[in-house]
Amino acid sequence: MGHKFLVAFCLWALTCSLLPASSRGLLRIGLKKQQRDLQSINAARIARQELKSARIAEGTHNYLGNSDEDLVPLKNYLDAQYYGEIGIGTPPQTFSVIFDTGSSNLWVPSSKCFLSIACYFHSKFKSGKSSTYTKNGKSCQINYGSGSISGFFSEDNVEIGDAVVKDQVFIEATREGTITFVLAKFDGILGLGFQEISVGNAVPLWYNMLKQDLVSEQVFSFWLNRDPNAEEGGEIVFGGVDPKHFKGKHTYVPVTEKGYWQFEMGDFLIGNISTGVCEGGCAAIVDSGTSLLAGPTPVITEINHAIGAEGVVSAECKEVVTGYGDLIWDLLVSGLQPHKICSTLGLCFGSVAQSTSSGIEMNQLKQKQTKEKVLDYINQLCEALPSPAGESMINCDSISQLPNITFTIKDKPFTLTPDQYILKTGEGGLEVCISGFIALDVPPPRGPLWILGDVFMGVYHTVFDYGNLQIGFAKAV
Repeated sequence: MGHKFLVAFCLWALTCSLLPASSRGLLRIGLKKQQRDLQSINAARIARQELKSARIAEGTHNYLGNSDEDLVPLKNYLDAQYYGEIGIGTPPQTFSVIFDTGSSNLWVPSSKCFLSIACYFHSKFKSGKSSTYTKNGKSCQINYGSGSISGFFSEDNVEIGDAVVKDQVFIEATREGTITFVLAKFDGILGLGFQEISVGNAVPLWYNMLKQDLVSEQVFSFWLNRDPNAEEGGEIVFGGVDPKHFKGKHTYVPVTEKGYWQFEMGDFLIGNISTGVCEGGCAAIVDSGTSLLAGPTPVITEINHAIGAEGVVSAECKEVVTGYGDLIWDLLVSGLQPHKICSTLGLCFGSVAQSTSSGIEMNQLKQKQTKEKVLDYINQLCEALPSPAGESMINCDSISQLPNITFTIKDKPFTLTPDQYILKTGEGGLEVCISGFIALDVPPPRGPLWILGDVFMGVYHTVFDYGNLQIGFAKAV
C-alpha cells in the first residue's frame, strides 16, 4: 500500500510539474513579430524627421521627460516589431499592444475616437459593452514628440494571459498622431516602466499584478525571437524566467534611477578597440518599445564610419573642417578638451561640430596621427554622420567584413555581431540593410543616454527584477 502511495505521489508531482506555467504563479504572453518592409521603414523615417522638425519649432529639448511634464521617452513606435494580446472589460475586448519597458501607462483606442484616422484602422474599446467598466473621465495627453495621443482615463478589468487584473486604470485614446499609428500593427501600448514616469500618476498594470498576487515573484522577463523565419515572435514571462530561453547565468546590474529601467554601462568597443566613451560609466536604459540601439551622435557616427553606413553628407560639417580645421588641431594638440574647443570657437550650437571634435579625440589623437590624417578623418566622419531622420543604410554584401560592437556591463562584454546589429528587409535585388544604430542626443541632466532596444534584447534575454531593483542579461537561445 505504501509503495502504491509513493508511486501515486510521484505521478502527481510529475503531473504538477507539467501543468501550464500560470498555475505556478507564472504568466506567459506570446509575442507576434511584425516583419519589416520598405513601407514601414519609409514611414518611420518620415515620423523621425517630423519629430526633429517639431522639436526645432517648439524649441524644446525634453527628449526624456518626467511625471511633472507628462512626457514619455522619445521613440517611434512604428519601428517596434514585437506585440502581444490582452483583453479589457467583461467580456474581454481584445487588443494588440506593445509591451513597453520605456513607458508606464496602458492605453488603447476609444470608441469615442472620431477625428483620428488611426482609430479607424484598429480595435476600439467600447465601455458600454463591459459589465465591469467604471467611469473616471479625467482627461490626459501623452506627448511622443512627432505626435501625441490624448483621451481620458477609465477603469476596468484587464485580462493578461490566464490572469485578470481587476480595476486597472487605463487611457482611452480619442486622438492619435496619424503618421506614427495608422500603419502600426498594434492597437495600443502597455507600459512596464516605473510609476515615477506614469502620466497622471496612474498605477501601472505590473504594480497591480503584484498587489493582487497574480504572480509568484516580482520579476518579468523578455525573450525576443530574432529568427526571421520563425512563427513564434517571442515571449514575456510575468513572475519568473523560462530557462529554455537563455543559457548560462544572468549578469545583474542595479537600477540606478527609477522611472525607466536605467543602469550604468561601461566601456564601449568597436571591434576590439575601446572608444573610451563610457570608461567612466554611461547611463543606459533597456527599452522593449524601441526597435534599434540609440546613442549620442559622436559615437553613433564612429560606429557608422566603422561599418561603412552612409548618412547624409553634412555641408555644415564640411564648413567646420574648412574654416576651423587648423585651429581645432592646434587646440587639440595643446590638450584642450573637445567640448571646451567647441565653446571657444562658438560652435557648440551645432551638433556636427561637437561630433567632429569628439570623434577626433577618440580615434585619432590616441593613435598620434598626423595633422593631415586627422583632417582627412574629419571629412570621413562628416560623411558618416547619420541622416536627419536618424537612419543609416549599409551595403548588404559587406556584412561579413564588419567589426563586432561590444557593450561592457558589470565589467563583462556583451557583444553584437554584424548579423545581429544589421537589420535586413526585402529579398534579392530589393534587399535593404539598415544599421541598427541611430543617433539620439539626450541633454543633461537626463543625458547623455543610451537606449538598448530590441536589437540588443533579441541577443540577450533580459530579466526585469522589480523586487531587487536590478536588471539581468544572459545569452538568449
